[in-house]
Amino acid sequence: MAALQGTRPDCVVLIDGPSGAGKSTLADVLVAQWPGVAGTTARPTLVRLDDIYPGWAGLDAAIEQLTERVLIPRSLGRPAAWQRFDWERGEPAEWHPVEPGHPLIVEGCGALAAAHARLSDVRVWMRADDALRKRRALDRDGDAFRSHWDQWQTDWEAYRVRENPEGSATITLTVG
Repeated sequence: MAALQGTRPDCVVLIDGPSGAGKSTLADVLVAQWPGVAGTTARPTLVRLDDIYPGWAGLDAAIEQLTERVLIPRSLGRPAAWQRFDWERGEPAEWHPVEPGHPLIVEGCGALAAAHARLSDVRVWMRADDALRKRRALDRDGDAFRSHWDQWQTDWEAYRVRENPEGSATITLTVG
């Protein structure tokens, strides 16, 4: 929490790392224990990229939506929103507005895309042992994820090479 002391009331925190590294857990803790800024009581808005990916091959599409629909408009003082993907129906669902003037926490694979560095204040990169994170991810998501693990991992590695998310992190955490 010390890294958040003195941040703007509308600061943007991005949390990235591979599947199963603990991004969601950290985001939940941050929301629950948000320190408040300059006497405000504004609670952070939490956006989970898992709710945006349009299917298992949707990493790049979610990054684009986060950039174009949330981070850029927000940085310009314009209305921002994200569209949930309904995994059961396999189609886009409702839109969710992002509260202006409130802190924003975005967690998920792709949060630290290169274009997001200038649009954020705190950037967290999470690391974990590959065997540990695979076990965690499969325990969490079950058989639905198991058959897609290799495809997701390939897309994830391409993202890491292309975007160098670790390089833009202001904080790096190792879990495990």
